[in-house]
Amino acid sequence: MRLLSFAFLFALASTAIGQSVSTPAVAPGCGDSAVKFDVDTNHSQHPVAKPDSGRALVYFLQDDNHFESRPRPTTRFGLNGSWVGATQSNSYFYIPVDPGEHHICAGWQSWVGIGSGKQGAAAHFTAEEGKSYFFIVRDRWLREHGPAEMKLEPLDSDEAQLLMTKFGFSTFRVRK
Repeated sequence: MRLLSFAFLFALASTAIGQSVSTPAVAPGCGDSAVKFDVDTNHSQHPVAKPDSGRALVYFLQDDNHFESRPRPTTRFGLNGSWVGATQSNSYFYIPVDPGEHHICAGWQSWVGIGSGKQGAAAHFTAEEGKSYFFIVRDRWLREHGPAEMKLEPLDSDEAQLLMTKFGFSTFRVRK
């Protein structure tokens, strides 16, 4: 009887272990982890655009003002399952989108090396024609406060425009 109980518990534990090592679900906004970007930032350009007819705009900003290590992270931004661009060190870019529901994702492109805090984030929103949407990643690492982490959040349009006058404009290309 003990042998049968032991065999049952072993089988149950094996099933649980098999489930715990399965591949974690990826947020619907993220792209392929193999895609990497090279990023250039121009701090003398601060473009602001208006949406094309029938479209909306999404701005992605990266704020590293509370990141006390160098180099600062390169952050990839995803939309509906594909990476659409990247920023580095107090910069931003924008992309046009069609109206409707969209899933976004932000993640550090490579290991930051100073802890293992939150290195990715996701959200969703519904875009309306003619409107602009602003999302910011706030990267944080302060020597006295533990591991590096990021936070993705919507940003008020007035605050975004103020930050964009101080941040550089990012251009990027997929690494080959």
